[in-house]
Amino acid sequence: MLPEQFLSRMQEMLGAEYDAFLESFSQEKYQALRLNRLKTGQNGESAADLLAPDKEGKSLAPFHLTSVSWAKDGYYYEKEDLPGKHPYHEAGAYYIQEPSAMAPVTLLEPQPGERILDLCAAPGGKSTQIAAAMNGEGLLISNEIHSARAKILSENIERMGIRNACVTNETPQHLAQVFPEYFDRILVDAPCSGEGMFRKNEAACEEWSSENVVLCGERQDEILDCAAQMLRPGGRLVYSTCTFSPIENEGSISRFLGKHPEFEIVPIAKEELGIQGDGVAKYVEDAADGMEGTLRLWPHRIKGEGHYAAVLVKEGSAPDGYQTIPPQGIQKGVAEKELGEYPAFAKEYLRADLQGNYVKFGDNIYLVPKYMPDLKGLKVLRPGLHIGTLKKNRFEPSHALALALAPKEAVFVWNLDSGENTINAYLNGQTFSAEGKKGWYLICVDGFSIGWGKLAGGIMKNHYPKGLRKGGEYYANSDYIRG
Repeated sequence: MLPEQFLSRMQEMLGAEYDAFLESFSQEKYQALRLNRLKTGQNGESAADLLAPDKEGKSLAPFHLTSVSWAKDGYYYEKEDLPGKHPYHEAGAYYIQEPSAMAPVTLLEPQPGERILDLCAAPGGKSTQIAAAMNGEGLLISNEIHSARAKILSENIERMGIRNACVTNETPQHLAQVFPEYFDRILVDAPCSGEGMFRKNEAACEEWSSENVVLCGERQDEILDCAAQMLRPGGRLVYSTCTFSPIENEGSISRFLGKHPEFEIVPIAKEELGIQGDGVAKYVEDAADGMEGTLRLWPHRIKGEGHYAAVLVKEGSAPDGYQTIPPQGIQKGVAEKELGEYPAFAKEYLRADLQGNYVKFGDNIYLVPKYMPDLKGLKVLRPGLHIGTLKKNRFEPSHALALALAPKEAVFVWNLDSGENTINAYLNGQTFSAEGKKGWYLICVDGFSIGWGKLAGGIMKNHYPKGLRKGGEYYANSDYIRG
């Protein structure tokens, strides 16, 4: 049952469209996925190119895919499709994501080589979308204040094979102290009352209250203030929610602009995105100028849930060659002699040219972007790409490294067919018969890397993480790494 106070407000807001809006709640929700442009197959093509439907709508993906107009590599799938149960999901070939939730990153317009912050990032859909646009170049900091959700975020960053992301579990206030005017772009997908998810999530409906709407608005104000401090002059800020509440949408932006005159709204070209939406300043008293340039996604107008987005730019511009060094300086890498048996492993089993600096946390080795800020004093779950762990007189490669590698970057590759039983056996932790040189093999499914195996005596030993196997629960390196 939808809350009466909510319905009364929506009727006042929508007028003649109210009945159509109400009817949308009795319709099936739309489901979508986003193909991963970072994931490459045996022939070097990305999953986004290999699995995308052609002009006739045919695809190598075992699903029925149709394009989401406002998201590059975003596709609807049909109710009978089960992408979450296909091996491609575990290989990180795509991310299952609500279609409307893909719009904010499109509006952020992330570019390779930039410094980007996803301030409220869990569970990771938008961070992984940003990372795909960055193409492995630059620095992405994905932050989540709640520790359990930050672990899920870290897992999804790993599954999608992202090399240049640092996952933090921090308050916006602390990050603002550490990164003044540091980022080129910031996404604030703010915690909200979740009204846009009522059709998809009954729990959001049950937890709703008008008092919580007000509290969410106050929390959003604080988060936006922190984001303003961290954005460089000329930088781009996208604010988004999954609610219909004017207090949390146009109201939040109006209050923000009242306190931060150095920002202005960038009008959203809705028609270019194939979106029927509007910015509805009429719902907010004393709304700031330009509110009609913000975006509302209505479930009775589009194939997706309810969302709101606004694009803001900070006055000024960054000079050529702009490279802000954060107050704490740059994260220093370690000497090769501190990497134990890893260099020998890399020489024998890797063809990859891994760019960045190596750092150690305990016995774990990570590859971090070249200009990664010093992590001292931050709660960090994943400082970069986890390469592997130093054991007694040996090195064991990580699952994250396997997922980040393309087949051409490994010396030994063993490919499994998604239509045969062996891949399911592998994902359940079983060994299988194999002949070849002994050593570490990058296990692939239809050319997409999915894990490690170690061949010896005609048997491929299984190194797929136990927690990811059937019935398992896995958060890679879930304990805090304290810099």
